[in-house]
Amino acid sequence: MWTFSDLIIPLIISGILIYGLYRGVDVFNIFIKGAKQGIGISLKIVGPLVALITSVGMFKASGGLDVICNALEPIGKLLFLPTELIPLAILRPISGSGALVIFENILKDFGPDSFIGRIASVMQGSTETTFYTIAVYYGATKIIKTRYTLVASLTADIVGFIVSGISVYFLLGI
Repeated sequence: MWTFSDLIIPLIISGILIYGLYRGVDVFNIFIKGAKQGIGISLKIVGPLVALITSVGMFKASGGLDVICNALEPIGKLLFLPTELIPLAILRPISGSGALVIFENILKDFGPDSFIGRIASVMQGSTETTFYTIAVYYGATKIIKTRYTLVASLTADIVGFIVSGISVYFLLGI
């Protein structure tokens, strides 16, 4: 049985095609131009992306992540964040793939219905890969002055980390 959610993407694509034909637009050529622009943008963001991935790998391999996790452990306890979640909180703004690996390990070790698993799930869903997003989008658009973007984004991430621990503690219990 088909549901509306199964049909939403085909309906949107069909709607775009029908609207384009109605307006007399050469939909296929516009699609090809957009694909060419997408490839160009992909080539522009390769440099910042490689630099970000390399720096994350160096940070983890150097032991810097372990040092920071140990230093932040007392603060984590105050905010109802178990020690096992501190690496996730540190890597989430930097690397989505690195945070996903840590998240998967947390779920494998503790289970998705555990207190730690629930906080990790809320953390993953309520925060962003800030540095990656800024590097990719600002690199693609050649914006140099980011102004308050980094500060606002990291503040939102920190609030997401804090609230994830507190909300799971008070809403779902230990």
